[in-house]
Formats: sequence, C-alpha cells, structure tokens
Amino acid sequence: MIELKNIDVTFYQKKKAVEAVKEVTLTIEKEDVFGIVGYSGAGKSTLVRVINLLQRPTSGEVIINGKNILTFSPKELRAQRKNIGMIFQHFNLMKERTIFGNIDFSLKYSGLTKIQRKEKIDKLLDLVGLSDKKEAYPSQLSGGQKQRVAIARALANDPEILLCDEATSALDPKTTIQILDLLKKLNKELGLTIVLITHEMQVVKEICNKVAVMEAGRVIEQNDIVSVFSQPKEALTKDFIRTATHIDQALETIVQHPSLTELGGNEVLVEFSYVGDQTSEPLIAQLYSQYHVVTNILYGNVEILQNVPIGNLIVILSGEETQREKALNFLREQEVKIKILKEAGSPNNVIPLPAVSQ
Repeated sequence: MIELKNIDVTFYQKKKAVEAVKEVTLTIEKEDVFGIVGYSGAGKSTLVRVINLLQRPTSGEVIINGKNILTFSPKELRAQRKNIGMIFQHFNLMKERTIFGNIDFSLKYSGLTKIQRKEKIDKLLDLVGLSDKKEAYPSQLSGGQKQRVAIARALANDPEILLCDEATSALDPKTTIQILDLLKKLNKELGLTIVLITHEMQVVKEICNKVAVMEAGRVIEQNDIVSVFSQPKEALTKDFIRTATHIDQALETIVQHPSLTELGGNEVLVEFSYVGDQTSEPLIAQLYSQYHVVTNILYGNVEILQNVPIGNLIVILSGEETQREKALNFLREQEVKIKILKEAGSPNNVIPLPAVSQ
C-alpha cells in the first residue's frame, strides 16, 4: 500500500547540508500497524511527513496504492491527503472551538450538509468514547481526551492511512495504553493502516505488527515484531528491546545485590531467551530430571507479541560441569538462546551492565 523507495531528505542550514533521511526503503502493507522507532534526531518524524508530502524528499519515490504521489498535481495531492489522517504529540486542537467544532472544521470542504456533518461527528465521537464531550472545549479535557479528539478529527474524511507522530509521548502510562487500545480497535474495525512514530519500543511492543529502527537518518533494521524482538541484529535495536522487556532493569537489580550472584564451584549465572512453543514446554524441570542440574530463577518474564509468546529468564544453574554442559546443549537443541553472564571464580564485574540510553 505504501512504498518508500530510496528516500533522501537533505536540509541546508547556513550553507551546510544536513542529511535528515538517507536511502530509506520501506514497504507498509494494507492494515499494518507499522512502527518506526529511534531516538531524537534519528529522522523518523521527517520520514513520516514524506508519506503525505508535508516534507518533500530530495530524491526517491513515494508510492501509495501503486501511484507515485510525487507526480501528482496540486489538486490530486489535496485529494490524496484527505486519504491520510495525522495525529501529533501535542494534539493541535483549536482552543476557541468546541470539540464538535474542532472536528467539524475538518469537514469544511467535504461537501456534506450540516445534518450529515453532525451525524458523522456524533459517530466519530462515539467511536473514540467522547459522546458526552462534544460541547466541551479543549481546556476542559484531559490529555488522553484531547488525543481522542485529535484521532476523531483525523478520521473525519475516512482516511485509509493514519500517521501517528509521537502521539502518546505527552501522555501518562495508563492513558498511553488506552490510546493504543483505541488505535488497535480502529485498525481492526476500520481496516486502517497505521504508521506510528515513537522513541519508545514499549509502545511498538503494545500495538505494532512490524517495525523499522532508525539511526542517523537510516533504517538500520526492519522486520515483523516477533522477529525483531526475538532476533535483533543491531546494537541499537538490542538496546531498545532490552529496555522494553525490562531485562536490563532486572540485571541491574541483580548486580546491585551481590548476594544473589555469589556462585559456588559448580554454579553459573545464565540468561535464557526463548520464543513460541518453547515457552509452554517444561524445559527447566527437565534440566533436573534428565541432568540433575538445579535451576534457581532470579528473574522471569513472558510476553505475548502478535499472539506469539516470548520469554526471558536469568537463572543460576547448579550441578557438575559436565552435566551443566549437557543441560545447556539440550536447551540449545530446543532453540533456546543462552548467554553466560558469570561463572564461579570470575570477578563480580563480569556481568554486563545495561547500556545507557541516549
């Protein structure tokens, strides 16, 4: 549905070229919830604005439904933009208009009658759960309610695509989950294709089925969400994911309590990662029954991404070295990823501390 081919965006500041986006190629299918994640300055907001040509690329192609919209006339481009809704971090509501008036403004050139506009606005407010707020003003609403109004306004012209630029960054965690649940509902009920820009992998984890990771203007990694979370390739991606899965926070807590990691002669501190059917298998129990290796679990977590379970464990394995090796080989055969964090006799600082986020 959306194809970005070899997109470059270059700005010129004080006669100096700034490459905001470099050679980005992405394909976003119909009804995807596609996350683009990166730290500030990665180029993700610039890239998302290329999709509706609020930012024209320096080079490349922007193809939507098989047509390169860079070739569109101004009239064709206006029509195309009606097919693309957009919501922002700070809502951009008109404070002097009621909630009804804010949404009605988007229908100004829709050709609908006053009665038809009212019916449509009522349906939109019902869809986003704000039927009782249509005569209120933005100043009377919470941040989450304002974002719901912004979503209703973005849907006013029945778009096929919804662009979300840091749409939850100004919201508290509870409200963020509510807005993401609403976006999931709209994706399913309306068949919306959603492109979501964020610096938080936690947000991507909650809603997206595919993700691209950006750094310094380039897409350094992209795949379906399960593949990226279970098999990240780039260091930045691993940093994002370990933060989102809380594994680094757990490891930091363990490091700060040396009594948890004082190892005897037949012990080793290990991190396990596993995905899919492995999470429902009693693998840990089998380590003792088959190899007489005792497992002391210091941290465990299982999450469901796109109906696929993904798990992490930090454990101390106790048993004779040869039996431990057999046990670890057994786990490797079950496609469990293994990372040795510390062995008996090694210094306390061998456990890798969490990377510092930018």
